[in-house]
Amino acid sequence: MGTAANTLVEIFRTEFGAVYQCNRYDVYWVEFAGGFSSFKFSDFFYLKQRVEAIDVVEMAQNPARVADVVVLNPLCSDRCFVLTLTDVLHFRELLQGAKVMIELNSIINESLHGMMV
Repeated sequence: MGTAANTLVEIFRTEFGAVYQCNRYDVYWVEFAGGFSSFKFSDFFYLKQRVEAIDVVEMAQNPARVADVVVLNPLCSDRCFVLTLTDVLHFRELLQGAKVMIELNSIINESLHGMMV
């Protein structure tokens, strides 16, 4: 994370990872599965959509060994996520929580800005 570490604000954390916002570089940092990855705003939400689109019911019910793991190569990222069913559920929780906090922060800022006008 280099010099950006001093500018990170934690948005959401679970016992399995965290999401940080870096206003200096206008990116989100995702800490998950032992690594850190940065994503621009749109790429972060695309990653969330990709994780949400994973069919966890199919993963759980399919007896084939290849159904046990999902590999995600997010846009504009040098990181590849190799996720088990449990990892997918933990990653979803992290990304969903971060999205809620981002939206809440936006609502609060809009409300405060409206009060100042």
